[in-house]
Amino acid sequence: MAYPTSVNSQITDSVTQSNVQVLGTAPAVAMGNLYQATAQALANAAHNATTAQQQTNVTAQAATTMGVALLYSLDTAATGMATKTILGAQ
Repeated sequence: MAYPTSVNSQITDSVTQSNVQVLGTAPAVAMGNLYQATAQALANAAHNATTAQQQTNVTAQAATTMGVALLYSLDTAATGMATKTILGAQ
């Protein structure tokens, strides 16, 4: 109990107990904040990894499409050059 004051002792005891309760729960709150921050950081890392993988897949698909288009155009170009040679010879 607090020292005798002009304030009712029940009030001073109540304030003292509230302060002790805050001090007692501070470590648990701090650990909760740490766990929450760690979970958020890990979630961000997983999200960034997923986004990077998706972007890599889009880039690979674009490169594959361009490669296939190039392969298809080679035959057309060869046919065009042969036709030009044939028509130019006559």
